[in-house]
Amino acid sequence: MFESAELGHKVDKATYDAEVPKLREDLINTQFDLAKKATFPVIILVGGLDGAGRGETVNLLNEWMDPRYIQTHGMGEPSDEEMERPMMWRFWRVLPPKGRIGVFLGSWYTWPILNRAQGISKDAELVQSLERARRLEKMLADEGALIIKFWLHLSKEKQKARLKMLEADPKTRWRVTDRDWEHYKMHKKLMGIHETVIRHTNTTEAPWWIVEGVDPRYRSLTVGKLVLEAIRKRLKEVNVNATEVRSPPLLSPIDNLHILKSLDLSQQIEKKKFAAELEKYQGKLALLTRDPRFSELTVVAVFEGNDAAGKGGAIRRVTGALDARCYNTVPIAAPSEEERAQPYLWRFWRHIPQRGRFTIFDRSWYGRVLVERVEKFCSENDWMRAYSEINDFEAQLVRHNIVVVKFWLSISKDEQLRRFKEREKISFKRFKITEEDWRNRKKWNEYETAVCDMVDRTSTEIAPWTLVEANNKNFARIKILKTLCQRIEATMKKK
Repeated sequence: MFESAELGHKVDKATYDAEVPKLREDLINTQFDLAKKATFPVIILVGGLDGAGRGETVNLLNEWMDPRYIQTHGMGEPSDEEMERPMMWRFWRVLPPKGRIGVFLGSWYTWPILNRAQGISKDAELVQSLERARRLEKMLADEGALIIKFWLHLSKEKQKARLKMLEADPKTRWRVTDRDWEHYKMHKKLMGIHETVIRHTNTTEAPWWIVEGVDPRYRSLTVGKLVLEAIRKRLKEVNVNATEVRSPPLLSPIDNLHILKSLDLSQQIEKKKFAAELEKYQGKLALLTRDPRFSELTVVAVFEGNDAAGKGGAIRRVTGALDARCYNTVPIAAPSEEERAQPYLWRFWRHIPQRGRFTIFDRSWYGRVLVERVEKFCSENDWMRAYSEINDFEAQLVRHNIVVVKFWLSISKDEQLRRFKEREKISFKRFKITEEDWRNRKKWNEYETAVCDMVDRTSTEIAPWTLVEANNKNFARIKILKTLCQRIEATMKKK
């Protein structure tokens, strides 16, 4: 696999000096074209062996291009803040928006490789990490991102010579560390791991470019030309395919069960019993979230439901049991301009809390398979692939000890009409009813179908949906509080 990168490619100084000015001009012009069109982001990953010139390559890209439209991220040891969240959070929060270039020195491959090399993980865990990386890159590519991955290679002999050369020069001595020499001793083992990584993740949408790192001039020209060619090609494709409609993947039929119609919406709870149950479960939730074991957990609670189903009131009963310093409520509305310039899940990743916190989403990432699907705000291809992307997202949360609790509050069509009319009559509730609510009501059947598909495809063992019969608000509130307590308590018992 690496043989082609051990041929001793070299570029003489005269050739380099002659080609660089034109290459820089073309890169700048293409970068401006990218920024002007702002139709897709560019993600550049620079990986490879120590001493192969990764840092020099990244610095050169920044030197050759306009700094306003390119940003570099050195992804070294995770900070304490980053360790408190799922591993991918640190990458999601710095993804470039459309029209910009993000360069990553160190990536989602770095730690799986090092953990395997140091014996912290096994082959199976490495392969699992690589499969998650493939799915991430597939999702980013489906969202329109151009992903360019470089692997800078050195043979063991050339790596040793390179490290010694850097160490001998007082100006570059600081760049060689004890860790570099430790990795040099593991050259053979690392090469085997690198081959596994590239073999598993060299895909059509995100291929690897293996570049020999011995000669700096050859390396620099090669990387620069590949970046230029890739961006130019994508810009041409965007122009050609601007009106092209992609065929959606086939969606296998669901089991034809109308799960919402199986709910008994007549369930109620008497006022006296409600008061006692409310005190009981709010008290239990308060104790659970103040338990020392809770500091090792995170709770993400998702509230979805029909318009006027009582999400706001239910959320208030939950927050009434929590320490105001330890929870956050995130209301989700139509995406902003900033959010539309990023992959769909970006605006949700940015709100994922650290350990010991409780975050409530009032509406959530399920908007893509609900309102965006029904109102045709996204393509059929987009909402159909969203099911698996959402399941991957939630799986990453759960792997990081995040308890994901999802509620769908369901009311009947007649009950919704009664509440709509009540809101119009009561002065302090009029703000809750809008023309959009009445318009959505006309698509009741389409929304029901979307909800059934959503529950069928995203109610997983690790992040199941709880369907809440919400015609009676008090019954719904107790069921929600009780479910939260059960899920948190069950997770604590596993510790």
